[in-house]
Amino acid sequence: MPETVLQSFGQGTEPLLIVHGGAGHRSMPLTADGTASAHAALERVLAAGYAVLTDGGSAVDAVVAAVRELEDSPDFNAGHGAALTAAGTAELDASIMAGDGASGAVTGVTTVRNPITAARAVMDDSEHLLFAAPTDEQLSTWEIETAAPEYFITERRLQELAAFQEHPNPAFQHGTVGAVARDAQGNLAAATSTGGIVNQQPGRVGDTPLIGAGTFADNRTLAISCTGTGEVFMTEVAAHSVHARVAVGGSAPNEAVVAVLDRIAARNGMGGIIVVPSEGAGLAAYNSGDMFYGSSDSTGSHTHV
Repeated sequence: MPETVLQSFGQGTEPLLIVHGGAGHRSMPLTADGTASAHAALERVLAAGYAVLTDGGSAVDAVVAAVRELEDSPDFNAGHGAALTAAGTAELDASIMAGDGASGAVTGVTTVRNPITAARAVMDDSEHLLFAAPTDEQLSTWEIETAAPEYFITERRLQELAAFQEHPNPAFQHGTVGAVARDAQGNLAAATSTGGIVNQQPGRVGDTPLIGAGTFADNRTLAISCTGTGEVFMTEVAAHSVHARVAVGGSAPNEAVVAVLDRIAARNGMGGIIVVPSEGAGLAAYNSGDMFYGSSDSTGSHTHV
């Protein structure tokens, strides 16, 4: 297992946005064009999210704007270009949590163009927290934009699925995108979205739509979004565990993140975590060999592929 890589961003209480585009070994190594495309996509993501913060917008609006861009980009495993199930279909999950505790999530959606918008609708427009495959009628009530199932499937993902089915290697099952933010009022938010893992069985649910596992936010401590071996992140309740180590255990955010990733590694899992605290530097950490991530603050945008 690779050692944990840790990088910090931002300071004080200034607005801060950190995003990730998935951790794990890449089954199809990036070409020069692929690297350039991923960098350009991350720049668009950061620009969209941080523009909300510079305009005085909320952390919730910022993470939604960022994740929508991540979902629209075929460079990442969410929305258009999501990883495919063993049946060659795209089943999408997303969740969002505000620092005041408001939360929403969806799992198994197949026609929602931007799953994070459906997760936010659950948070804002329903009395529930998690919907499994909401009906067309429900999506219409929430005024959610839909797309044909074929919209989410790309040639690259079809090739990836075929290659994996011929030579299975769990080390190459990875994905997920996410964003965490702190706004000018000091409020936090986190959002996560995914197509799951390549060749997963239809109906499988990972950590992404589970509040406390893949996503968590509390204005008193941190906003957290995770990516990696979903089943292990679920059993470790990874996102909430980072929060608890800070809130109850008195750990610094970087200590809490490394400790949680160490526990995940001990269970033969791997992945990455991004964090924005209520005050001080945010961070990105991963023990998976690779992770797409970037940040925006008053000093500008910084991407890492």
